[in-house]
Amino acid sequence: MALIDKFQAVPSDTQRLHGPVTCGYRTFTADGQRILQLDTYGSPDRQILDKVSQSIQLDADSARDLLKILQEAFPGLTH
Repeated sequence: MALIDKFQAVPSDTQRLHGPVTCGYRTFTADGQRILQLDTYGSPDRQILDKVSQSIQLDADSARDLLKILQEAFPGLTH
């Protein structure tokens, strides 16, 4: 699990689409700050179904940064 405190653009020659998975999310307050946690559950072919594969956490600052990245990546996106 990781609390993201910084995003960094990185170059890559690989542009491969991964298979679809479910992402669960929840919010909670820890040490006075609001946290969004995203958990991916892996593919249906996984040996242990519904086991969390990766977890990331965002606080308000990293969520704000991610929102900017999303708006740049998907300029036509509206809410």
